[in-house]
Amino acid sequence: MIARLLLAVLLAIAPVSHAAAAELVIGLGADVTSIDPHNNNAAPNNSIAEQIFNKLIENDPRQVPKPGLAESWRAIDDLTWEFKLRKGVKFHDGSDFTAADVAYSVERPGIINAPGGFTIYTRAIIEKIIVDPYTIRFKTATPYPNMPTDMGGLIIVSSKAARGATNADFDSGKATIGTGPWKFVRYVKGDRIELARNDNYWGPKPAWDKVTFRLITSDPSRVAALLAGDVQMIEAIPPADYAKLKTNKDIAIFTTVSNRMIHLHVDSNRDKSPFVTDKAGKPLEKNPLKDARVRKALSKAINRNAIVERVMDGLAIPAGQLMPDGFFGVSPNLKAEAFDPEGAKKLLAEAGYPDGFGLTLHGPNNRYVNDEQIVQAVAQMLTRVGVVTKVETLPFSVYVGRANKVEFSAALLGWGVSTGEATYPLRSLIATYNAAKGFGTWNWGRYSNPQMDSLLEQGLATIDNAKREKLLQQATEVLINDTGLIPLHYQVNTWAARKGLVYGPRVDERTYAQEVRPAP
Repeated sequence: MIARLLLAVLLAIAPVSHAAAAELVIGLGADVTSIDPHNNNAAPNNSIAEQIFNKLIENDPRQVPKPGLAESWRAIDDLTWEFKLRKGVKFHDGSDFTAADVAYSVERPGIINAPGGFTIYTRAIIEKIIVDPYTIRFKTATPYPNMPTDMGGLIIVSSKAARGATNADFDSGKATIGTGPWKFVRYVKGDRIELARNDNYWGPKPAWDKVTFRLITSDPSRVAALLAGDVQMIEAIPPADYAKLKTNKDIAIFTTVSNRMIHLHVDSNRDKSPFVTDKAGKPLEKNPLKDARVRKALSKAINRNAIVERVMDGLAIPAGQLMPDGFFGVSPNLKAEAFDPEGAKKLLAEAGYPDGFGLTLHGPNNRYVNDEQIVQAVAQMLTRVGVVTKVETLPFSVYVGRANKVEFSAALLGWGVSTGEATYPLRSLIATYNAAKGFGTWNWGRYSNPQMDSLLEQGLATIDNAKREKLLQQATEVLINDTGLIPLHYQVNTWAARKGLVYGPRVDERTYAQEVRPAP
């Protein structure tokens, strides 16, 4: 109530001029856990890192690939990819960018002790060949059509500055030497990141001398900061405030459908799961989540339309698979699971749980739009079909560490498909966990399906795009029909800015300061 009254008052505040401003201040909706670009493959970290550093291949706001530090790339035979690098690029310390930096950047995710998941982009490479300072070749054991896609996910660091560097070295700025449009100035954990324009940047120069990203994970506080003029732009508009902000003449709104699926992982691997009990709270000796009928029952018990309408205030789309329509590998045969509580009860009875059981559902409380409310809503829906569900939510920085250690029985995660195609979520979220391959890094339920794995492996080695897409569609269908995870919805990405600023909304959720411009 207090937050709503504050919003009503602040909506009347006059706009602030930005055209001549030398500094841009942006309110971010999620915490950034490290500046190290290979530490944690999560969107908030990547969004910041991609402004200080570059990748070989970049993506436009619709995720169409474009040249980055690589001017061109090609497969010179079935097992070899060649990248021609951009000449004349300087790191922030004045040193030259060369193929040696690319080679080291491919090595680093595999040699640092980080949970990041960036090895998913590098494991296929069995040999790096530096042809000359501006040409590098990657050898693979089998045909690998995903190489350009993978190089669109890997950040390139300075081999001189990053070799032997720790997370702390990046967070302090000691190793934070990139080629991007912004230079690192300061990172105050949990509070802000300050960057200064790189006037020697090889690409288009930012419009601002300096940008400060404030980490404001509280929704009311982020909106209040925008309306008070403390920040000039925010990401992740709280759905409850969207309609009021949209009618404010001093605020500009920018939206697009997200590539991010919000979903549940459930423990389909262990014989005994830590947060599964009988209805009296006594731990069960047998894990019901291993039974596909139980997992399907949980999915049927969830009213996705109600979550979209009531929790997300319409700023979401019910999800039936890993990505929304329009992305490579989306199956035309899959739709969002229909809400069917009676069908859920029937499946539970068939699986031997006619009276249900107890479950604790874990989730973050400061990472995704309305994440805690989503967890609470799902828990109520599961309880109504007999799966009495408790809720525990945690700050994402704590939550993700525990989830990566597979401590939970059921956990909420949001996955943005930054590559724009299905192999990324299939490899990361669903493939049988295999550290050597870099597969299943975010497979918190340790789901394993040999049929799905085989289809994915075939897709990763198939050059023909039409055949490859069919294989990925089939792999997705196997996953969804077996309820290897439970899709909930796709987010709608939103930004709000003070009048006088323009931002092109991105499907990958990135908030890039260099793409914020004064209105013409």
